[in-house]
Amino acid sequence: MNHEFAAVLFLIACVGAFLALVAWGFVRSPYTWAQTLLYVPAMLIVKLLWRAQLPHGLPLPDSQGAVIVCNHRSSIDPFFVQVIANRDVHWMVAKEYCDSPAFGWFLRLVEVIPTNRGGIDTASTKLAIRHVQQGKAVGMFPEGRINMTDELLLPGRPGAAMIALQAGVPLLPCYIQGSPYDKTPWSPFFIRTKVKVVFGRPIATESYLDRVDDRELHGELTLQAMKEIACLAGQPDFEPCLAGKRWKPTNEELEEAMAIADRRRR
Repeated sequence: MNHEFAAVLFLIACVGAFLALVAWGFVRSPYTWAQTLLYVPAMLIVKLLWRAQLPHGLPLPDSQGAVIVCNHRSSIDPFFVQVIANRDVHWMVAKEYCDSPAFGWFLRLVEVIPTNRGGIDTASTKLAIRHVQQGKAVGMFPEGRINMTDELLLPGRPGAAMIALQAGVPLLPCYIQGSPYDKTPWSPFFIRTKVKVVFGRPIATESYLDRVDDRELHGELTLQAMKEIACLAGQPDFEPCLAGKRWKPTNEELEEAMAIADRRRR
């Protein structure tokens, strides 16, 4: 056997071993093939571009359904939680984004739950409840939109607490620090930063099964989860508040928030 033939055999063996490793990863992955292909570049971007400091997995058993509640500073906030989770996390996303020709295909591929953020969406709520009852996780942003203000948290809405109560699963507070954003959904991909993600203690709901439709309780649990996020952010004195029943930001409010964000970056 000459050296050239041996080198070719060695190269083939290396390629075969790499392909076998990739196939093994696909088989063990909790995601579809398409989602797994997206997971790899997402993990590299999270680790290298955004230099994320992440915990090892969710503080929950793998089979435990839960509603993850996060602060919301960027369009790519779900990336960090998804990389940590290594399991399906179905995010509640505004319908207008899911209908977007630019990235609606991506949102459908990762199986988000389209929702009407201007009020209660019964269909999306029922789908979210089914997911968590099946042991999956649903991700939600109680603030309802990206926070570009100087406030730690915008007023919260009780949808996450309502879903957790009706499904009998815990609320899991999560704080994301340093998430990049500059007005557009794709801007974070051009911003190098350093992100840190921390989870709080799960908030149990099983003891409230006789009060699943109690709106006052929905509000109390929402405030409790947001207070925990504030504590994770190192601001235990912050007092969160609830938004109105059909709260939705006006164009003027969004423009004002963007102006504030511009002044903060200067």
